[in-house]
Amino acid sequence: MAIEQALQFVSEHSHAVLATRRRDGTPQMSPLNAGVLDGAVVISSRTMLAKVRNIRRDPAVSLLVMTDRFYGSWVQIDGPAEVIDQTRPGTIDLLVDVYRAIGGEHPDWSEYRAAMIADERVVIRIRPERASGQL
Repeated sequence: MAIEQALQFVSEHSHAVLATRRRDGTPQMSPLNAGVLDGAVVISSRTMLAKVRNIRRDPAVSLLVMTDRFYGSWVQIDGPAEVIDQTRPGTIDLLVDVYRAIGGEHPDWSEYRAAMIADERVVIRIRPERASGQL
């Protein structure tokens, strides 16, 4: 499957499971919502969660994205992930872009920005290197 096809699917279906690796090499999986920005898959997370720690140690991840029906079309995207935290300028604006990519407009962007700071939110950005699935 072409990466562009997989990214198009992700832009239309946000339900996903992210697989990272624990220190002992076993998989750690997290259900989440994902979107697409600038040719990469993006996810909002909190800095203290296992998936964030795992990515900082080992950036190789796999993401399974499926439709709301669960059965049917799906894609898997594999590639390196990076964690973009609030120490980097522009991260709060990037979190706004991630929200828009996944959920559209927020009713109160000032409230949203304050919540992102309070929750210590980060952006996980996955650069796809391989895609497979069933469309």
